[in-house]
Amino acid sequence: MSRPPTPVPVADDPLARERSHLAGSRAALRAMREDAESLDIKDVTANWVNAEVLARQIGERIKSLADLSDTPLFFGRLDYLHSPGADRAEGAEGERPRPEAADQKLYIGRRHVHDHDGDPMVIDWRAPVSQPFYRASKKDPMDVGLRRRFGYTRGEITAYEDEHLSDPAEAAATSKLLQQEIERPRVGPMRDIVATIQPEQDEIVRSGLGGTVCVQGGPGTGKTAVGLHRVAFLLYAHRERLARTGTLVIGPNRSFLHYIEQVLPALGELTVKQATVDDLVAAGLEVRGTDDAAAAVLKGDARMAKVLKRAVYAHVTMPTEPVMVVRGSRRWRVPAYEIEEIVRELLDRGIRYGAAREALPQRIAHAVLVQMERSGEAPDDRVQDAVARNAAVKAAVKAIWPPVDPAKLVLRLLTDGDFLAVHAEGILDEDEQKTILWAKPVRSVKSAKWSAADAVLIDEATDIVERTHSLGHVVLDEAQDLSPMQYRAVGRRCSTGSATVLGDLAQGTTPWATRSWDEALAHLGKSDGVIEELTAGFRVPTDVITYASRLLPHIAPGLTPVASVRENPGFFDLREISGPAEVVAACEELLRNEGSTGLIAADARVPELAAALTAAGIGYLAPGEETTAETRLTLVPASLAKGLEYDYVVLDEPQAVVDGEPDERTGLRRLYVALTRAVSGLIVTHSAPLPTALAG
Repeated sequence: MSRPPTPVPVADDPLARERSHLAGSRAALRAMREDAESLDIKDVTANWVNAEVLARQIGERIKSLADLSDTPLFFGRLDYLHSPGADRAEGAEGERPRPEAADQKLYIGRRHVHDHDGDPMVIDWRAPVSQPFYRASKKDPMDVGLRRRFGYTRGEITAYEDEHLSDPAEAAATSKLLQQEIERPRVGPMRDIVATIQPEQDEIVRSGLGGTVCVQGGPGTGKTAVGLHRVAFLLYAHRERLARTGTLVIGPNRSFLHYIEQVLPALGELTVKQATVDDLVAAGLEVRGTDDAAAAVLKGDARMAKVLKRAVYAHVTMPTEPVMVVRGSRRWRVPAYEIEEIVRELLDRGIRYGAAREALPQRIAHAVLVQMERSGEAPDDRVQDAVARNAAVKAAVKAIWPPVDPAKLVLRLLTDGDFLAVHAEGILDEDEQKTILWAKPVRSVKSAKWSAADAVLIDEATDIVERTHSLGHVVLDEAQDLSPMQYRAVGRRCSTGSATVLGDLAQGTTPWATRSWDEALAHLGKSDGVIEELTAGFRVPTDVITYASRLLPHIAPGLTPVASVRENPGFFDLREISGPAEVVAACEELLRNEGSTGLIAADARVPELAAALTAAGIGYLAPGEETTAETRLTLVPASLAKGLEYDYVVLDEPQAVVDGEPDERTGLRRLYVALTRAVSGLIVTHSAPLPTALAG
């Protein structure tokens, strides 16, 4: 039950006691930070390198101990019936309950906090002992007598709600505070979401590091929350390993990355790297060009990997002359047939082009050493290295296995029709080859107007030549929009690690959008990945998701519709209008409510609506800019709406959103995205007829 604060003595008022514990926890966190700041490392480091490393680690520790004043330090409490035991509770910072306590009370929060005696005041949400906060139920209480949730306003406790999980007389009920937290107005950075994770989501979050997980989830099912919690949990549970191998969160665009990066500190992580796919593949390459849809689809086709591999290895030519190595007064001859055997063996091994090229001189030198040994000499490794650097050997390697510049190779494929025809034979037909060929010749790599799809081709060619560095774990959000070649690019970044793939097939808004998750995982190189589906909707109100789901049979037949678990049906209105003034009026109406408002429109209509808002004296933001109390309206081009959320949304001209895409199916998917950005209410305005798919 939720209770307002009452001015009674702390001893008799549970809410006052909880506020006192919060104040004490914050004081303990300050003390932990002060202890870290006071550390003197002058006498504990052997050299300046160790000093630098230790100083950096202490700096990171100090940063992690910051008290985020507007973020709850703890959001829940577990009262165990029996002490859970130190072996169950230990975490990254030695979290442990007091073993002598029979009715163990543990406060669950964003990070570990202990008092001056080392006893925990707040347990990290990622610790094993915190798991029942998310998973315990009346059916399986997990030895929890009481679960308490706290309501907060600007970081201060304002209410609490109890569930007596082990009491058979108390019926299971939906958490009112959880509903309020989900529906809480959004002003400022993206909200702390750690308190809202549900049991089915928590199971995915805490799954092991070794396996790849793919999460299919409709709008508002918490895909992004699961991904961010998962990377935070893995960094907690496998910190040393991932510190060596690295982690990365990949999002669809910079606005989206800015939007989610504000959540990670509230999850206990400060240094998770983030990037878009374009960031990964365009290192050192300026992307200035664009492709039409047909060319982009073909360049993103997995068949292009075969074309590129053929083109790279076509540089290898079999030797026709022997190699003569002169050392002092002796001459050593390696016949052409023997060198050809070496070359064929390297090709059969399937190692990277560059690695094989580096191995070739050593293999030729080894053949020379065999001859030396047969003649009675006793050469060692230094002799072999010297022979490998011999001018005759280097000349032979250059002729047989020349270096390949990936960008120059891709440029030649895209500009030389004959070269492309040779290497695409049996893979791409003539019309497909013409589709990807550039119309005008290009002088050099630097002067070329590379497109984003071209950059992926260069990245693929680079990996054929030299292996891409693999990270320990990659989280890939909005994955449904990636092409097969983009999946391959991401897969290279976790070839020896694992991945968390997040997406919704119904929200695929590129011409090459993913058709199935099995296919996507195969391109990623993770065919053994587990596919999980989230169908419970926490963000989008019932009336809004019901209306948007009319599109599912047209954009993703067979996909399970999202079922909203919200008790509040939300606000939904469909309005036929005569012009932009009425769109502005709808925005003004929604801005009377508390929280953020998004005006989403087809990209082509954004300038007209911007002018109308300015004329009406209404300030607005661009996607990714942080809302404030003074400016709570964001003008969002439909192409950038994915992944964003607002308390209230005005969606302008659905048919224009559909018409802004290259085909109807992609347009309807874009419309589905735009329709599902609202948390509390949606107004759809239109003067043109609505898309047929929305009729009913």
